[in-house]
Order: sequence, then structure tokens, then C-alpha cells
Amino acid sequence: MAAARNVQAVMAGQSLTESLAQTSGDRRAAAQALAYHSMRQLGLAQAVGGHMVNRTPPDALFHALLLVSIGLLETSMAAQDARKKGQAIPDHWPVYDPHTVVNQAVNAVSSQRRLQPFKALLNGVLRRYGRERDVVRNAVSNDPQARWNYPNWWIRRLRKAYPEAWQSVLEAANVPAPMMLRVNARKIAPDAFVGKLEQAGLSARVIEGAAVLLETPRPVEQVPGFSSGLFSVQDAAAQRAAVLLGAQHGMRVLDACAAPGGKTAHILELADVNLCALDVDENRLARVGANLDRLSLMSEQVTLQRADAANLDAWWDGRHFDRVLADVPCTASGVVRRHPDIRWLRREADIARTVSLQASILDALWTTVKPGGRMLYVTCSVFPEEGVLQADHFQGTHSDAQLLPSPGQLLPEPYDGLKGLYDGFFFALFAKRV
Repeated sequence: MAAARNVQAVMAGQSLTESLAQTSGDRRAAAQALAYHSMRQLGLAQAVGGHMVNRTPPDALFHALLLVSIGLLETSMAAQDARKKGQAIPDHWPVYDPHTVVNQAVNAVSSQRRLQPFKALLNGVLRRYGRERDVVRNAVSNDPQARWNYPNWWIRRLRKAYPEAWQSVLEAANVPAPMMLRVNARKIAPDAFVGKLEQAGLSARVIEGAAVLLETPRPVEQVPGFSSGLFSVQDAAAQRAAVLLGAQHGMRVLDACAAPGGKTAHILELADVNLCALDVDENRLARVGANLDRLSLMSEQVTLQRADAANLDAWWDGRHFDRVLADVPCTASGVVRRHPDIRWLRREADIARTVSLQASILDALWTTVKPGGRMLYVTCSVFPEEGVLQADHFQGTHSDAQLLPSPGQLLPEPYDGLKGLYDGFFFALFAKRV
């Protein structure tokens, strides 16, 4: 029921992060696991539910519970099939006996007085799906949303953008991302940190630079060194930003759109710079400060400023920056494996809105870059409009912008321990001609 309430919140437009924060502590971990799994099964669950019920149930909470139950039942039955064939069952699947799923779903609906009239409907749908799964799956097999568990517009756009890789990109987000840590170089070397983890019985390995993969994810509080600032949680792709920016000791650096502060901290871990961290959201900016405090990176050389990056009159004092990190707002379509609700929260029209916002921010920030300085454009998106097309537009409208060697578009792959170590990101590094 707790998972269903969170799924209902997403369907009403609220993020899982916000919704889960309202879930009581003793249930949050379990509710999160089931809600995240439900997001990865939602397209199929909606198609199956629509086929078997023929109408959207009038009660939104019951509808969410129905979708959670179908998703769990499908996974449990798929696991049974895999066992019979001698195939491995993915570690991230929540697997139960199918009868347990049905019974617990019925118990859940019975626990809510207003949902009790739907008890027979829920029981009948789930038991029928248990008997007729192959028939029902075949009936919805032509629905791309049921096949891939993404909105149809999302599938269509990726298929057009990446005709050779779109299936892999879609599949990647249905496998949970690995837990990647960034070692605080101010306090410990990556190899020494891995040794510290191994002494605590945790298996880990250095991926590149300061990026360390924790083989078995766990809450950060259970990883040695978190409270003392030895590491942060950050995807390996995101860790490339500060390295690409190339800030050197003594430079003036701007981190625009800085919250929650992962890249801000990484810049400070790599060099002694005068840094301004800018963000429009006061609460999120406070998180930047909290992260810098935990990592022992806050100093007189660091300024936290609340302002709209595109409105120079509101914050810029006219002094130019040697380096500007433009980690601009985007659809976050490249980090869906970490936030599986994103695909259901976004609308196709959001792309045009973010593209317009990005362009206005880039135009403003470029003004603050000193001649000979550099600006790194970053998004955690896989849509070309927010990546290569935006970068091309910027270069085409700024004659003093020179594109330097950059990774460009990184596409996520399904994680299997060896590959799929990176989220979807786009990077374009520009130098301002003198």
C-alpha cells in the first residue's frame, strides 16, 4: 500500500523523491524498492490492466495498487519461467511466490475502507492474469509502451535519434544503476579508499580517476568514511565534468545551476580556486553548502549565491571567470535508471521548454567568460535537442566560441558489472577566442 501511494503520487505529477520523503521511515526502504520496480514495469502494467479491466478504475489509489500488483506478479511469474529453463534471475527483481503477491494485494485493498468495494475486482484480475498470462501478454504485444515500459513519444524520439542503439538505451534504464562513489582527493587516494572498504568487508574497485564502484549498493551511512567526507555518491559520467572543465589553482570559477553540489565539490577537490556556486533554488543551494561542509571544502574562497543564471543583472558583478560550468536544467532523460519515474513525469513538450531555457542560460553565461577562458556545457540527457543540436546552435550563434575536444553524447548501457558504468550525459567544451 505504501508503494501504491507513491505510484499514485507519480501519476499525479509528483516525483518519487518528493513522495518517498513523506513515507514513514520504517516502510520507506521497502516502499522505495517496490515503487522503483513498479516504475520500470508501468507500461506493461497499464496495458495489462487496461486490457483486463477495460476502463480506468475510478479510485486513483486502487488503480495504483492494481498497477503495482500486476508489475510484481509479472516479475514473479517471469522468475518462475526462468527457473524452469535453468536461467539466471536478475538480482534486482523483487521475486515472490505468485500466490503471495495476490494474497498480499488483496490484504492491502482490504485494509482501506474506501477500497474494499474493489476487493473482488483486484482478486479476479490478478488470478486471471496468473492463469492467462501468455494470452494477455500476446494481446498487448503490439503496444510499444507495454514492450519497453516508456511513453510512446519517448520511444519514438530515441528510435529516430539512435537507430542502431535505441533498444539498448531503453533497456539500460530498466536495470538499476551501479553505486558509484567519487573519492575526495583532498583526504584520501582512490586505491587507499578501496583498501579501507575491503577492510570493512565491502568489495569495490577503481573505475577511472576518483570513481570507485561499490559492487553491492548500500545506504551511504553504512559505507566507511561518509560522515568524515572521504567520498560522495556520483555517477562516473558526471565525474567527468570537473576534469573536463580543467580549473587550475587560483582561477575564478563559476558553477551555474550548482545544486545539489556534486560537481561543485569535485572542482574544489581538484584545485584551489575562487568559486561561485549559483542556483535559483534556495533550499537546493543549502544542500550545496551542506555537502561542502561534510567534505571540508567550504572556505572564504567559496561563495554560494541564489540567483537565476540567465539574469546577469541579478548576480554578476562584471568580473569575468576563467572557467564556467554550465550544467543546465534538462529533461534528465539520461539518468532514468537512477530515477525511473522521470519517464512518466516528463511530457514531450518539456523538451522544447528546456531547450529554450538552456539557450538563454548559455547566452548569458558566455558573457561572463573571459577571453581565453572556457565554458563546459553539460546535460544529463539523451535527447539530441538538449545535446549536440543545442551545442551546434550555440557555436553557430557565437563566432568567438571554439569547440574543443569533448566526449559529446554518452549513452547509457544496461549494467552487468562490466559495462553500463555510465549514465547518459552530453559534454561540449567551448573556449572563448581572444
